[in-house]
Amino acid sequence: MVTGAFGRLRGGLRRTREVLGRGLERLRTTRGAEREHALEELEQRLIEADVGVEAAVIIRDRLEEYLRTSPGPSLEELVGVIRKQLLDLMRAPVPPPLAEPEERVAPYVVLIAGVNGSGKTTSLGKLARHYAKEGHRVMVGAADTFRAAAVEQLAIWAQRAGADLVAQKPGADPASVAFDAVTAAKARGHSVVLLDTAGRQHTKVNLMNELAKIRRVVNKAHSGAPHESLLVLDATVGQNAVSQARLFHEVLELDGIFLAKVDGTAKGGVVVPIIRELGLPVRWLGVGEGIDDIEPFSPERFVEAMLAPQ
Repeated sequence: MVTGAFGRLRGGLRRTREVLGRGLERLRTTRGAEREHALEELEQRLIEADVGVEAAVIIRDRLEEYLRTSPGPSLEELVGVIRKQLLDLMRAPVPPPLAEPEERVAPYVVLIAGVNGSGKTTSLGKLARHYAKEGHRVMVGAADTFRAAAVEQLAIWAQRAGADLVAQKPGADPASVAFDAVTAAKARGHSVVLLDTAGRQHTKVNLMNELAKIRRVVNKAHSGAPHESLLVLDATVGQNAVSQARLFHEVLELDGIFLAKVDGTAKGGVVVPIIRELGLPVRWLGVGEGIDDIEPFSPERFVEAMLAPQ
């Protein structure tokens, strides 16, 4: 039994792994027309795992090419072909990784956005806990002022994470809350600020414009901020996550993705089109419901979790 952080990630990708494993086993044991059907089925399984049509076709073509020269491959050899292709697809040109918070930019400001129900506030709590464990003083800004319960929920996560909270009354101007949080963090010596924003549908122009306003106001409070704009995506929504990321990216010039709810739904492959089509790095994974269930994204670890034997 695999335990620890990798075990949680591996458990979250269980269905993806099982779906691909069955397809590869059938591919290994068939010949002729049956093998052609097995290739088509595997391509469909990859699409169902949300790697995207383009990536699924690339992987299928590479497997077909490999089988022409190695007609009797082992399961391990087929897994190796897929592993290499997935890693190649995840290594499309992306912006360089952001540095961890450092003194010269303190406070390091992270703006966190996402659609309703994406797991945004929970993910923020996990991130706050991560930075607190790294020795940072963390300030959380409650810029989700539309829902009265939002501040209460955020306050619970901030307390659990060991972070301080800046909030105003429900209905307050979100940009004003963000400004106050950054200003307070500068005055009190916090090294990290995490700004929660209201969940919003990426198709609502006025709400998306509000995010742009928060970004501008935060920069007035602290030159260079936000240093990082993160979009929380629900891994269970599949290809719709790519559409969400594309539209949020147009407004916020995103620096990366926090992929939440990596929980065994056979949707883990969505990291491939996010990286390949949008050039956005996946920075974090939410791999469970606990406050410590957060993983820095590593293509190698992710692919290993997708393909590791049972």
